[in-house]
Amino acid sequence: MNTAYTADEMMSVAAARALREGSSCFVGIGLPSTAANLARRLHAPNLTLVYESGCLGAKPSRLPLSIGDGELAETADAVVSVPEVFNYWLQPGRIDVGFLGAAQLDRFGNINTTVIGDYGAPKVRLPGAGGAPEIAASCREVFVVLRQGARAFVDEVDFVTSFGHGSGRGDRRRLGLPGAGPTLVITDLGMLRPDPDTAELTLTEVHPGIEPEQARAATGWPLRVAEDLAVTPAPTEWELSVLRELKKVSA
Repeated sequence: MNTAYTADEMMSVAAARALREGSSCFVGIGLPSTAANLARRLHAPNLTLVYESGCLGAKPSRLPLSIGDGELAETADAVVSVPEVFNYWLQPGRIDVGFLGAAQLDRFGNINTTVIGDYGAPKVRLPGAGGAPEIAASCREVFVVLRQGARAFVDEVDFVTSFGHGSGRGDRRRLGLPGAGPTLVITDLGMLRPDPDTAELTLTEVHPGIEPEQARAATGWPLRVAEDLAVTPAPTEWELSVLRELKKVSA
């Protein structure tokens, strides 16, 4: 077993493992795209990648630079209009997994990609929503992938760009949101899942060499730790070689 891997490699491999063969995944650029394309090469060759630009069933030979990368259209099963992606595929609940990143994430999985600070006079203005609010609302479940730190994992997001579980269990149902919301958060330290009773994100796995206190210190709320806390299996030689080749081709 090769122990020489980075925290980002561990996170990418863990995220890729979470994607199931034969499922459909609405993919964002960055870490979600890396994980989804890695999963296709490892264990899920029939994973259907859907990009916001209208590319259905894309099979890129390298990591796309953006949702408008020509490689996506060239390798897709079909290219449809953006309204069709949202109105026909996403909103009716036809997509299994929405894979999102975040600038801020709170204890109930609400995502901020809009502003840091007050909306009227923000400290930082972020890229914004794009299709993320619809992905968070309508996909059957949502996976979030981001590096864990107190600035990103906050007690309350400065702005709710994409609705997670609101203020707790039941909020999604009251608002009529069809999807299950965030069911898994993959970080460079471990994996978090919503508590079945409260929907508060709970640490259920740590990556090799990580202690629960490290995750607690990197979280802006009193992070709960599962009693049956597991340890994520380390990346295999094969997983690392496939990931590194994917990144090498994309460089």
